[in-house]
This record gives sequence, C-alpha cells and structure tokens, in this order.
Amino acid sequence: MIRSAARAIGETALGLLGVGVLVARSRFRLRGPYWQWRWNTAFGRGEPGKRELVRGTLEYARWVYQMRRMRG
Repeated sequence: MIRSAARAIGETALGLLGVGVLVARSRFRLRGPYWQWRWNTAFGRGEPGKRELVRGTLEYARWVYQMRRMRG
C-alpha cells in the first residue's frame, strides 16, 4: 500500500515536470491550438469545477510520465 502510494506520488511529480516541458515547448501559449484541443478532449464544452480540474491535471501528469517512460 505504501509502496503504491509512493509510486503514484513519484509518477505524478515526474509527470508534472513532463507537463512543464510541454508547456515550455508550446512557448507558454496555454490558449494555443494544442492546449485548446487537450482541454476540449478532457472536459468537453463545459467548465470543470476546481476539484475536477485538479484531478484531471494530476491524471494527465501521470499519463505524460507513463508515455515518456515507454519511449525510452
């Protein structure tokens, strides 16, 4: 249990770094085409609540970490 929680925290932290790299590569244009597409595929047309937004961001960070890890 503790090991899986630590793993999730580590994946999330490293994923957030990966998201930071994506943000930097998009030149911090968070309203640009990539980020608009990402927003619409994640949340559709509605505005998510703060809790859902944070949960979605952390889930996306873990996904980014896992995808970058498969590449190597």
